Amino acid sequence: MLVHIHKVLSPEQVKEIRRLLDAASWSDGRETTGYLSARVKNNVQLPVTDPLARKLGVMVADALDRSAQFCSAALPLKMVPPLFNRYSGGQNYGDHIDGGLRPIEGTHVRVRTDLSATLFLSEPEEYDGGELVLTDSMGERRIKLPAGDLVLYPGTSVHKVTPVTRGARTASFFWIQSAVRDNEKRALLYELDNVVQELGASQAAHQQSVRLAGIYHNLIRFWADS
Repeated sequence: MLVHIHKVLSPEQVKEIRRLLDAASWSDGRETTGYLSARVKNNVQLPVTDPLARKLGVMVADALDRSAQFCSAALPLKMVPPLFNRYSGGQNYGDHIDGGLRPIEGTHVRVRTDLSATLFLSEPEEYDGGELVLTDSMGERRIKLPAGDLVLYPGTSVHKVTPVTRGARTASFFWIQSAVRDNEKRALLYELDNVVQELGASQAAHQQSVRLAGIYHNLIRFWADS
């Protein structure tokens, strides 16, 4: 399931994050990846231990908590704190797949990467290239979203970032362990929740929406991890 989540960040929030990142000290992105991915990774990244990364990560996490669409699509149980990267001057990230478990820096906690997320912080017209390309059973899909929008996709997907040949592509990225690890079950719950919300907006369909909401929450009880 691939989900485009609109306006996770407001234009004002994007502007403030970009202002702070423009003055940040970036490091080689290969420092935080495995040996296979390091062969194809060429970008810069804000160090995990940088106080600015932690500050901006909290800002992004708080925005995600306020996004009903994100919560419905991801059913988040645990999350790796958001990280930040930048591509420019031909930098890219070749085909790779994210590791199945990711540590949370400074803790003994490991997060199962059911879902990967990219939150775009640059407008599409600011740079050429830089598409996130996913390859899965649906074929190849190319993604380049407005600043403040997020794409959520299965951690099992092979993906890449194409070379940025003009300008710079800045983004936040992170991983989520869902309460429902099975992608098909999670997709079904997301569609069901959308229907419940649509029916709930109609007074005439109140009883039907209550019944469907009961089915939705009972399925979560059956399928969710604790």
